[in-house]
This record gives sequence, C-alpha cells and structure tokens, in this order.
Amino acid sequence: MKILIVDDSDTSRMLLETMLRNAGYDDLIMACCAREALTILGIEGDDETSEPDLILMDIVMPDLSGIETTMLIKSEERFKDIPVIMVTVKESENSLEEAFEAGAIDFINKPVTKTELGARVRSVLKLKKETDRRKARERELEELTRKLEKLSNLDGLTGVANRRSFDDFFEEEWLRGLRSQTPISLLMIDIDHFKLFNDTYGHMQGDVCLKRVAGAINKAIKRPGDFVARYGGEEFVAILPDTSLEGACHIADLIMDYVEELKIEHEKSTTNDFITVSIGVSSITPHRSISRDTLINTADSALYRAKEAGRGRILCENVASDTNNTPS
Repeated sequence: MKILIVDDSDTSRMLLETMLRNAGYDDLIMACCAREALTILGIEGDDETSEPDLILMDIVMPDLSGIETTMLIKSEERFKDIPVIMVTVKESENSLEEAFEAGAIDFINKPVTKTELGARVRSVLKLKKETDRRKARERELEELTRKLEKLSNLDGLTGVANRRSFDDFFEEEWLRGLRSQTPISLLMIDIDHFKLFNDTYGHMQGDVCLKRVAGAINKAIKRPGDFVARYGGEEFVAILPDTSLEGACHIADLIMDYVEELKIEHEKSTTNDFITVSIGVSSITPHRSISRDTLINTADSALYRAKEAGRGRILCENVASDTNNTPS
C-alpha cells in the first residue's frame, strides 16, 4: 500500500523510510515540506498523483505546520478517508487535540521506534483496507439499486418504459410545460386486430410482434427528451415535449411507416395483410385550468375514432381547438 512521508528533516525521512522498507512497505513517497506534499497530492499545482493509503505527517515544519497541512488535505473530499498519523516530538495535550481535530487518526512520538511504527502503521492500514472494502460494497449496492430501479420502470417484454414510469414522466413534463408555457403532444398507438393475431399465430408470436412494434416506435421517437411506454396490452403511448400537433403528426407518420416496413404477416386482418397500427394524436399548451388527463382522453378519443374509421390510420386533434381534427 502507498505511504506518503512528510517531514522537513532529511534524517527523520530516511529513518522512517528505512524502517518501513524493512517492514515490507515498498511503495513510499517522500515530501520534504508541506508544500511539496500538497503538490504531490494535487492540491497545489496542476499535477495530481494517485491517492496514498496513509500519510505520516511531521507536526513541526516551516511555512505550514503538519496540523495546518492536514486541515488542507482533509478539506478535499477525495482525501477525507485517507488516514493521517502525526509524527512529533511534541507531547502536549493541546498539540494532540489540535492534530485530532484537524483530522489525524493517530500519532507517534519521536524518536520513532521500529516496533511502535510497525504496529501503528499495520493497525491503520488494516482499518483503511476495511474502509475501502466497505465503500466498495456500498458502491456495488448503489449500482445494483440503480439497475433495479431502472428495471422496475421498464416493461419486461418490450423493453420500453412501463405504465408507472409513464405516469411519473407525464406529471413532470406537464408541470414543466406549465412553467415554460410550451406545448406537449401525446400519441396513443394501438396494434390493429391484435387479438386476432394472437388467436391465429399464438401468444409467442404475439410477444415477438409487440417487441418489434415497440422497436419501430422507438426508431421514430429520436429526441432524448421524448418518451415511449407500453400503456397496456397492445397499446403504446408516446410523450413529445415541446412539440406542436403538426410535429407530433409527423412522428405518427414515421411510426406508421416503420411498422409497415416490418412486414409482419397478419392474414386475418381486415385492414391489411400485415400488422398495422392506429394512432390518436393530441396536443396542448398546459394550463392550470385544464387537467393533464384531458390530453390523454383527447388522444384516446382520437384513437377510438381512427379505429372506427377503418384502422391503420392517424387522427390528430388539438385539445385547444377542434379545427385540426382531420384523419390522415
């Protein structure tokens, strides 16, 4: 493990180095003063070395004392867990109290003996290893928690977001739209005659169909801020922040094209020989007098009428105005 020795005395540094090397510690860094130590650690200057596992710090040094230097080191977040052992000829309680308040973990009196140095260094490095292992486990747990949280927000079959994730995202974007007074559009997308498809080809092929359609929708929804979720069964929903009705209808056209390109055979469909989708599109600039459910209900109503009109088509409707209620 790496040990940094900070002492303005050449004799003291050499003695500490010799004792530690004889005890089997080979990765040693020497600093003849506080400023050199701060430079080695990257606190001063432009260069930054790897972190030591332990610092042996002389208390009495010119320019900056060991206590002042320790306070500077401990003020850096990356060095908060690096143990510092004070090496001093001072034995007064005030000096030791100041050293511990500065962040030191232990002290050794000069003249240093091999036995005391070895025992204290071994003890502190053992504690450091245990601290490092604990932090590593905590990081692993945090990463696992993030992965589980991400999985809990995904639909297990299609890999897009699930209904719960949609509800959370929609609420956030609605509030953002209220603050910025920018439009938000929503697409309700339904696979046409999907029950017939399942009855004809089986549920395994139905699952494959859902995955491929979800991929086609994702292909059309390209902006990082846009959002796709499985709404339920064979129905998907897309949220397009900062998007007008015209822009949302363009995205709906892309989805229709990409689904058509899949060429998923559906011989029992009354709409086409291949899988198609119907899409209801709605758009609004959020207002406090309007519930966000209005946007969902309008898109759902547009989807229903698109299906009633023969399926395999898009119907767009602006919540604020019915003048855009035109099928395409």
